[in-house]
Amino acid sequence: MVTSHEPPTAEASVLNNIRCAQGAEYRHGDRRGCLKGTRTAVLDQIELWTRDFDKPHVYWLNGLAGTGKSTIAQTIAERTFADGQLGASFFCSRDFEDRKNLQLIFPTIAVQLARKYTEFRSILVPLVQSDPAIVDESLYNQMKKLIVEPLEESAISTVIVIDALDECKDVEPASAILTVLGQFVSEIPKVKFFLTGRPEPRIRRGFGLPLLAEATDVLVLHEVEPSRVDSDIRLFFRHGFQEIGYRRGGLDDWPTKEQLNVLCERAAGLFVYAVATIKFVDHRNNDPKEQLDRLLRSPESSAREGKAMLKPNTTLDSLYMLILQEAFGDDDPEDDPKTRSVLGAAMLAANPLSPSTITTLLGFGAIDVFLRLSSIHSLLVLQENTDSPVRPFHKSFPDFIVDPTRCINERFRVSPPSHHPELLVGCLNLMNRTLEKNMCKLPDAVTNSEVPDLRERTERYTSPALQYACKSWHKHLVDEHTAYTPEIISALCRFLENKFVFWLEVLSVLGAAREAVDALDLVTKRLEVRQVFTLDVLPQSSEI
Repeated sequence: MVTSHEPPTAEASVLNNIRCAQGAEYRHGDRRGCLKGTRTAVLDQIELWTRDFDKPHVYWLNGLAGTGKSTIAQTIAERTFADGQLGASFFCSRDFEDRKNLQLIFPTIAVQLARKYTEFRSILVPLVQSDPAIVDESLYNQMKKLIVEPLEESAISTVIVIDALDECKDVEPASAILTVLGQFVSEIPKVKFFLTGRPEPRIRRGFGLPLLAEATDVLVLHEVEPSRVDSDIRLFFRHGFQEIGYRRGGLDDWPTKEQLNVLCERAAGLFVYAVATIKFVDHRNNDPKEQLDRLLRSPESSAREGKAMLKPNTTLDSLYMLILQEAFGDDDPEDDPKTRSVLGAAMLAANPLSPSTITTLLGFGAIDVFLRLSSIHSLLVLQENTDSPVRPFHKSFPDFIVDPTRCINERFRVSPPSHHPELLVGCLNLMNRTLEKNMCKLPDAVTNSEVPDLRERTERYTSPALQYACKSWHKHLVDEHTAYTPEIISALCRFLENKFVFWLEVLSVLGAAREAVDALDLVTKRLEVRQVFTLDVLPQSSEI
């Protein structure tokens, strides 16, 4: 009989010290499951698979962007948790550095399994105590030692959910995670892996590997019977408009059947289109009926959604362009660079930035930044609190706004080669202005672990903007051709000459010392530091 309870203090300490991705579990964040009554056939099929161990032990929910993969994954995680089957979940996201890091998937899953199952924990904790470096080993060793061996020995039966695998950084021609999974899945027959991801080449190649192919069931979401999908989208629209009517009042018999038919046709099987439509119509400063009329009057597009052709005249692109034009179309074109800069910061940040942090990094007015973001609130997860991070509500919007073949209006298009250097300079200038010796006022001759209020001191003395700058400035050094601007060279020289050690101190208290190695390695590669700078650029000050 498998038991489950919180680990004792000593074991909890070991688990807490394992480097994991934050917010990757299904219970974190603002993810929502499927609307009741939608996706019933798909969900029933997957639930039957989770319970039948005669079926393949891996399930790939394959679908184009916007077809609802993550919503289904969230629902499956919720249901298997309610049934006591769920052991761990990892929702990948390219919006967050740690949740797109392949090296953190297996350690994060292992910690969740250890917190749930006593038997697993009793095996994992001594293993990590005897070999702490195991969490930094290859993916093969991570899965073998952190996942497979404890599962084999404990004989646990469980379900593991991994969503949006295509959003992880992966340089291998065939998915590195899937390659490893294929080598071990037969050794843990009581474990089910539910995976979702776009059918990108490396994901397809991964699932096509012989060891994994024979152990995998596949459901292609965008090939589900169109009438079923259209019916679900219609139900979603009805529910969304009904909620708007309850809150706004005076919207009886709205929308009309004809209007609903047009919306369903334009959605073309994309749930993300339906979600964006409801958010657009529900703009707090506009009349919902007028918003819907604007949308229905807008010309349709025959462009592509990503690289996959959808039905003619029915794509997300036309909706995204309409929302941008509604928000910024009447503005003075001379103001467009500022709009693009704000959008670029929100779309290209290594981790989601709050409006207040964007304000600090770009040097714009706080109200100005928030108003520009709130103008396209239907495309963002945006809170009233300007200190709360903002991010795109769906990955298809950043794909659209950086692609010149899709975002054909240059007024709104974000150019990564232009906006990454802008963020880089903002980070460097902020560090040059504010970094100083012993930023967090730590006592002399103590280690970080000996400071009981380290977190409180860190929050008090280092702003979110400075924390982001220290951890992520180098992640905006993405193009060596734009890196040689005088402004960047000057800011980087001042940083290395005057703030280098203070930066290391801040990284240390943030628990992000690894970033220093990555940053210096990248600077060396991108700027050829050994040639551009002389050795005396490194800190020589007696104060340091």
